[in-house]
Parts: sequence; C-alpha cells; structure tokens
Amino acid sequence: MGGTASDTGGQGRLPPAQTPGHGSDQGSGQGSGQPSALLGCYSNFTFLAGASHPAEMIETAAALGWQAIGVADVNSLAGIVRAHSAARDAGIRLVVGSRLRPVDGPDVIAHPVDRAGYEALSVLLSEANMRGSKAAPVLYLADLARLTAGTMLLVMPPRHPDAAHATQLGRIRDMTAARVFAGAVLYRDGGDEARLAMLADMAKSQQLPLTAAGDALYHSPTRRPLADVLACIREGQRLDSAGALLSRNAERQVLAPDEMARRWRHWPDALANADALAAACHFAMDDLSYEYPAEVAPGGRNAMDELEYQTWNGARERYPDGIPEKVESYLQRELLLIAKLKFAPYFLTVFDIVRFARSRGILCQGRGSAANSAVCYCLGITSVDPDRSQPLFERFISEARGEPPDIDVDFEHERREEVIQHIYAKYGRTRAGLTAAVITYRSRSALREVAKVFGLSSDVQAALSGQTWGREGGGPDDAALRAVGIDPVDRRIALVRRLVTDISRFPRHLSQHVGGFVITRGRLDHLCPISPAAMEGRTVIEWDKDDLDALGLLKVDVLALGMLSCIRRAFGLLVQHYKRPLTLASVPPEDTATYDMLCAGKSVGVFQVESRAQMAMLPRLQPRCFHDLVVQVAIVRPGPIQG
Repeated sequence: MGGTASDTGGQGRLPPAQTPGHGSDQGSGQGSGQPSALLGCYSNFTFLAGASHPAEMIETAAALGWQAIGVADVNSLAGIVRAHSAARDAGIRLVVGSRLRPVDGPDVIAHPVDRAGYEALSVLLSEANMRGSKAAPVLYLADLARLTAGTMLLVMPPRHPDAAHATQLGRIRDMTAARVFAGAVLYRDGGDEARLAMLADMAKSQQLPLTAAGDALYHSPTRRPLADVLACIREGQRLDSAGALLSRNAERQVLAPDEMARRWRHWPDALANADALAAACHFAMDDLSYEYPAEVAPGGRNAMDELEYQTWNGARERYPDGIPEKVESYLQRELLLIAKLKFAPYFLTVFDIVRFARSRGILCQGRGSAANSAVCYCLGITSVDPDRSQPLFERFISEARGEPPDIDVDFEHERREEVIQHIYAKYGRTRAGLTAAVITYRSRSALREVAKVFGLSSDVQAALSGQTWGREGGGPDDAALRAVGIDPVDRRIALVRRLVTDISRFPRHLSQHVGGFVITRGRLDHLCPISPAAMEGRTVIEWDKDDLDALGLLKVDVLALGMLSCIRRAFGLLVQHYKRPLTLASVPPEDTATYDMLCAGKSVGVFQVESRAQMAMLPRLQPRCFHDLVVQVAIVRPGPIQG
C-alpha cells in the first residue's frame, strides 16, 4: 500500500518538473504566473446540487482562459461523457474524475491517470451502487484501498476542519496506492485565512501537498438562486425556513484564472499543485475502446466469415428456388461495406438474440432503418423482402455519415423478459447492461417543484401548472396568468418563472432505457459504472444513448411491442381454424382489403398508423402499396427521414 514516499513513487510530493517555482508551462499557466487547471467542479449530474449543465461549466472555463478543468460529480460518472464532448468542442482539456462520498469520511475526488486507474474507479463505483442503489450508493473509506497507483486523490476538507480531518488525511494516505493531495477551498465567509492556515499545517504534518480546488457549483453567480432552490427540493424544505441550507454568498462560480490567482496569492503553491495534479492525469474518455463479444463467431471463423456464412445460408432458406440476382447484388454490396466498417460482430450479436427468440417461439421483428438491409432480412432480423421493395441501405449504414448501425428489434411484449434474461445469462451481468435514460425536468414538473419551494399555495401551483401544458422552457405567458387571476409582475411569481426556465431540461435522476443493451467482450464495469435497476433482475449503466453515440459505442435495442403478441395469437388462430401456417415474411403482400381499410382511416390499434395525425392523413394520401405507407409514416413522423 502507499504508506511511504518511497513505495508510492513519491506519495504526497510533487516530481521536480512540477514543483512550484520550477517554471513548467503546465504548472504556471504557460509562464504567465496564472493557474492553468481548475479542479473540483460539480455539474447538474450531481442531482439537485450542481446548478449548471456540464457544457456550461466547460464552455465558461474555456472562455475564461483555463487550459484544463476537472468536473467530478458525486459517486457518479453519469455526466462525464457530456463534459468530454463539450471539452472537445471548446478546445479545453477535461480532467476526468468522480467525487467519492464515503459514509465514514470526507469527500475524495478521484482522478484517473491512465486507463487502469479509470477502470478501477468505475469498478469501485459499480460495487458501491450494488451495495446500495444507483440513487444511494454505499461507499466506505476502506474502499479507496482498491484504487490503483494510476489515480490521483484530492481529499476535500470540511468547512470547519479539525484534528479528525488530519487523521483522515493520514489514514487515506496510508491505505491506498493512489497519490493523495490535501484539498483546500475558499468559501469567502470571513474564515478563509484561518482555515487555510489550519489546512496547510495538516497537509504538512501528513507530508501531503496542499492543493487548491474551485469547488464550483455553477458556471455563473446568476445561478446561485437556482442552487438554493435545488437544495430545498433535495431536502424537502421551503425557502423561508431553509436557514443554513441556503448559500451564504454567490461565490461558487467558475472563476477566471487571474481572479483565482489573486484570491490564492498568499498560497501560490496550492495553485501549482493543482496544475501538477491535472498535468499528471493524461487519461481521456477517447482512450476507452469497445470490443464486441467473442461468442458471436464460434467454430474458429472470424466474425466477418461467420456473418457471410450465416447470411448466405439464410438467403438460401429465404429463397429456396434460388437467390434473385437483385438480392444477391444487394448482399454483396452490403457485406463489403460491413467488412470495411468492421460491424460484423454487431450484426452477429443481434442475429444471436433473434435466433434465441425464434428457438423459443417468441415472435420478433426488426424495425426502422434496418428494414433497408438485405443482410438483416437473410439473417431473419427483419421480414421485409428486398426483392419486393427498394431498400435504401445507405439510410441504415453509410460510410460518409460515420455512424454505427442501430438495429431495433421488437419482441412480443409478454415474453420480452425471457430474451432479456437470456442476454444476462449468456454474457453475465458484468458484461451486459441496459442503457440509462436521463429523466429531466419539464416545464410542468419544474413549476410544481419550484412553486412548492417558494411556498405558493396549492391552488396557485395548480393554476400555474395548468397554463404550461405543451410548453417547454418558456412557461405560461403574461396574458395566460392574468386570465387565471395571477399577477405576472409579482416578485415571487416572476422569480418562480425565471427559475423554472433555468431548471427546465435539468437532469432529475437516471432511469433505464426501454430496452437498449450494451454488451462487451470484457467487463462492462471497466467501461462505465453499473447499477441495479428499479426492476428486479436488471442492471443499468450510467450513460444514455447519446453518450454511447458520442463515444462510438454500440447498443442493441431489445424492445417490447404489444401488436406482435396480437399477431402471434392471430397466427395461432389461422393454424387452429384454417390449417394455414404463416410467418411475418410469408404474409401475402399488398392485400387490397387491408389498404381499403387504411384509406378509410380505420387504423385504431395498428402500430405506426394509429395516432390521430396518421389516421387523419391516411384518407388524404390513399396509400395503395407498401412504399406509399413508408412515405405516409415518414411525413407524419419526420424524425427518421430527417435523420
């Protein structure tokens, strides 16, 4: 363990090139005397505490001239991909980290130096989640011993440090191979000078470098009222009785480097140590690499050979009288592009899941752009015959777009759980997990929460909420409020409306995606922390589909569709009463009576065309073939065609 300087590569001491006063560019703001790295920042993925989006924190830091910023949310990496994307766009370096909050000690910000350090941190967070829950992980100081030497630990001080904090510093230093720094924060409450002197003495007694942290809750002081409201929501308090729960000032914003230097002018070494810590952490989220499961290509064949074998074998089954020349051309072209983009393992993973479902008699069907793929049809993933349609494969996979394929597969809603548990049984819970869904505040939910904090009566809350239906971000206008007897210029009402605008689209908590799975060759918790889902027997990762897309990670959508259960029963009745077995692929195409029904707008309960908008459009467009239906759905539901 890291008990002494000699056995931890210099535990608690900076290497000479980064020692304050040695003039390194990173440690001295490129020779300007200003700090270059701001550490200890929150984002709103520390739910109901952080008062700014990750991108707001990053963009503000970049605009102010910081070279690096550390965003670390409490016991989580849920917002780190968004911070990474924002940092890449803003041209600032992100120091990846998480703020660990043990139940028996101070906050400790863990910054991985390398991939091994990141993996150890992710595993630690996963185990804390499994010990408690994703909403309330249970972490102990002793768990820090599991972190590797490729980790920097910044121990954050309490507002009122005492001898117990010095003891905790020594305990953490001795128990872990990670490198430990003694954090210090300015609260601007009149006690900073005495507090810093005490913290400096504690750091010196434990042979640890005193290190400055920004501890920013928000990107701008204008978010201080929102931070107070979030704290009241979190603790179930009203503003007029919140007391010490409220901020003492509006000083927890992202400061400019020159202002940070001015405030820490008597402790320049603390700023230099922060720069040195950041400089040592060269891990970036782009260092993560994703490997497909190896099980998809048994028998010694590589993934592409296996995909070609299964595709042509399926084509012969689909076309027993011979593969049409048109389809053969489609297959050759698609397989060449799949090989070039190295997507074969992804197709095989989906094929394996569909093959399991069919072996159990579970009806399934690929949807969306996958219907444009002849390979998907021959693998049994979809049932749209490319010989009878005009598939546009480039809508599904395009080398120019550089996007991974997205195959959504619907299963009978009553039997989908069998498929989900099969995935867990085959790959294990350390290698498979559901994608997260970030639940955000919408205008109505935000208004209810904020109005309650301000102590507005339930009838006023109901009146305000009733005027925000269908609105996002803007809330009710002045005329609508006056119409229900609310004065829009009332100070409290005006402040509530402003805060509702600020909090709209803020993350509230993590939930689980309806069926998006991430499956890996190695341990999934080396990639991202995992948590037990609210539904028994499921686990979920901390990242949503947008995060996965940003990192180029693939997911498999295992979705539930009630209409497939109805079709399954219909197939059973056809066999029972008419001795006529059918599959989705062998249903007679272009049935005139069916199109007559659709043209009359009689599509209640018919998937994809059951909405009021679709039912109103059907009689106007008069679809008479499958292609007409594709156009009809795309016009009313433009998302896919725009994509």
